[in-house]
Amino acid sequence: MTQHTPLVIKLGGALLESNQDLAALFTTLNTFINEVKRPLVLVHGGGVLVDNQLKAMGLTSTKKDGLRVTPPEHIGVITGALAGTANKLLLAQAITHGVSSVGLCLGDGGLCRVSQLDPELGSVGQIEGGDATLISSLLSGGFMPIVSSIGITFDGQLMNVNADQAGTAIAEVLNADLVMLSDVSGILDGERALINELTEDRALTLMEQGVITDGMAVKVKAALQATKKLGKPVAVGSWRNPEQLLSLLAGESEFGTRISH
Repeated sequence: MTQHTPLVIKLGGALLESNQDLAALFTTLNTFINEVKRPLVLVHGGGVLVDNQLKAMGLTSTKKDGLRVTPPEHIGVITGALAGTANKLLLAQAITHGVSSVGLCLGDGGLCRVSQLDPELGSVGQIEGGDATLISSLLSGGFMPIVSSIGITFDGQLMNVNADQAGTAIAEVLNADLVMLSDVSGILDGERALINELTEDRALTLMEQGVITDGMAVKVKAALQATKKLGKPVAVGSWRNPEQLLSLLAGESEFGTRISH
């Protein structure tokens, strides 16, 4: 990872439920920004907040192949949870920790192009890179964009996009390094042991064996796509250990899993 190459960090897991974990993460990010001085982009989902909001409204949610089935009557609720509550919780933490930030979604400035992935999934988006002009301008101005995984199609339809896929698309737009953070330490093998280095061949084998499934399979597939497009590894790790996070962001392989082509 070079000093001036942008770094895209995808945030996931139960992070948004814990102010303590959020504060620890942003303390670390502030240190990273001040010491390394690299352009930084956060990309996030917020599945826990979505689940809570749907439940509060008496709506049930299902998943198919690790992706949330999103009927049209759910997309407004999901947009509010992700582009609204989740995005502004992260923005509030950035402000509290002295990080100049701007809250965005995938549609702002044409950052990513989104279309419907599969009619059976409803308002779930397929994503590819778009226009980097706005986000590059923000980075040049010293801002950290915080991007929610809500996309907008060319005909104005709101779409729920998997956040791992969103992070991958934004990294491709910026030719950035990519780190995916969740509440797990990385990719685990069949014995529940951490895999420090994961190649495409081994990843496909583990998916065929049912070791990597559901949401983790979506994450690994997105990471593999990114390694091919970017020509460099993607790191997968945890936000739970801020003392290790700087090492993970710096590319040290003993923390998390480095996925390569």
